[in-house]
Amino acid sequence: MTRENFVFTSESVSEGHPDKLCDQISDAVLDALLTEEPNARVACEAFATTGMVVIGGEIGLSDRDKLSNYMGRIGQIARDTIHDIGYEQEKFHWNTCHVMNFLHEQSAHIAQGVDRDGAGDQGIMFGYAVDETPELMPAPIQYAHAILRRLAEARKSGAEPTLGPDAKAQLSVRYENGKPAEITSLVLSHQHKDENQTSDDIRAIVEPYVREVLPAGWLTDKTEWWVNPTGTFVIGGPDGDAGLTGRKIIVDTYGGAAPHGGGAFSGKDPTKVDRSAAYAARYLAKNVVAAGLAKRCVIQLSYAIGVAKPLSIYADTFGTGEVPEAEIERALGRVMDLTPRGIRDHLSLNRPIYRRTAAYGHFGRAPEDDGGFSWERTDLTEALKKAV
Repeated sequence: MTRENFVFTSESVSEGHPDKLCDQISDAVLDALLTEEPNARVACEAFATTGMVVIGGEIGLSDRDKLSNYMGRIGQIARDTIHDIGYEQEKFHWNTCHVMNFLHEQSAHIAQGVDRDGAGDQGIMFGYAVDETPELMPAPIQYAHAILRRLAEARKSGAEPTLGPDAKAQLSVRYENGKPAEITSLVLSHQHKDENQTSDDIRAIVEPYVREVLPAGWLTDKTEWWVNPTGTFVIGGPDGDAGLTGRKIIVDTYGGAAPHGGGAFSGKDPTKVDRSAAYAARYLAKNVVAAGLAKRCVIQLSYAIGVAKPLSIYADTFGTGEVPEAEIERALGRVMDLTPRGIRDHLSLNRPIYRRTAAYGHFGRAPEDDGGFSWERTDLTEALKKAV
């Protein structure tokens, strides 16, 4: 039996968090290559520390001369990303940090399987949806993202000039009868520029924005607030803690409310099923819930390198389904081509839409006119209803 009354906690980190900064650099490199060629191959990793960013991995274009010329742009792409995030600290500044580029051409042994329309790697991927928020996302992670995104907007607009780019938010949400009822505790650590600012000062700045984005009634007199609980938080970003691409996979997905296959997303082109099949699994799970076939649904897909068809399709509706899971599993394979190429074509993934995903979650975002977050559409509901 699924528990109905409990407290669940999820965290988010801001775009200025060291790991998220690296995710964004990796996806900025990916977007630049996909702008050059929709079938570009990218597996880009970034590492950031005091005064330095190191970029490595494999990339590929059909034109080797163009690829060679592109290498010279990597440093500027990284600097532009750091500038957009807002780092102008003495020991981590977009204009003075060292950028070391160790990218090289993709392995031909990996490329040969992908070129036959197979998966770029083996692995398992999960997608999840639940009807507790309008976005069909778990509430703790969805609203943790919303808090930090709103604070970033206030910082970048100049409304809150003393806030820095680095921040983390954590929400503990009490569920009653399976639905979010209140926030029992809220933890928010936010970088600031004035060493004289206290925890109370930072709370006075952030609290109006927190209340703005949370549903009415969720914050109560019993809610515990922990704002900058250690005190001063002036040294932030890679100067305070090293960052690495792919270390925030739970922040990127469902905040721990659903399984994760283990593969990170950022820096990987859509031939890598770690990314594209995880997007497809979310798309399918969201459409199952949007179609009214279940209130909660997790989908698992599995693949083998160089093999096109998924090895398995698994669905679990946690006792909330209107039809048996086996019927849903059969329907999923009928309403969508789940080969790597089929996923890329159906969701239009071969386009530069990825840097925007690398902060504040890959899921629970609104589909965009240029194809960004296409996996958040709910255009399969009628086909699913007919298929079951």
